[in-house]
Amino acid sequence: MQPVSYSIPQRILHWGMALLIFFNLIFADGMEHWHHLVKRGQPVTPDDLASANIHAYVGFAILLLAVVRIGLRLVQGAPQPPSAEPALLRMAAKLTHGLLYVLLFAMPVSGAAAYYFNIGSAGDLHADVLKAVLWLLLAAHLGGALLHQFYWKTDVMARMTRGV
Repeated sequence: MQPVSYSIPQRILHWGMALLIFFNLIFADGMEHWHHLVKRGQPVTPDDLASANIHAYVGFAILLLAVVRIGLRLVQGAPQPPSAEPALLRMAAKLTHGLLYVLLFAMPVSGAAAYYFNIGSAGDLHADVLKAVLWLLLAAHLGGALLHQFYWKTDVMARMTRGV
């Protein structure tokens, strides 16, 4: 039987992870500064290292929560897309969600490979390609939610906020 809305733990994980993801996207300066210092062979201060570590630890938290989130989704399921959503957009939503889940793993893994194992190509992939794709997918995700809320007037946002 399909649930009609997301469970409270699923909703808490969704919004908690959203905060952590936006934190790391918006406040990546510490990691970027550390990277530039190391790349140029300049001294790294304890504050520089602490800022970079915060970014890395938040990334690990996102990775751990992604594992929990997928486990909950497998056990508790997820609501069906609303019938008002056109088939093409339903497919786009499925693709967007799938790619977001892939990035919940790829971003922390590539970041850790760059930071802890000094794999430069992983850092380039993380900071350039995956970060840009993540921003695009987040914009599509938010745009889809707003489209449901204000154009189709479905319960999609309610299922992930207050429950239905």
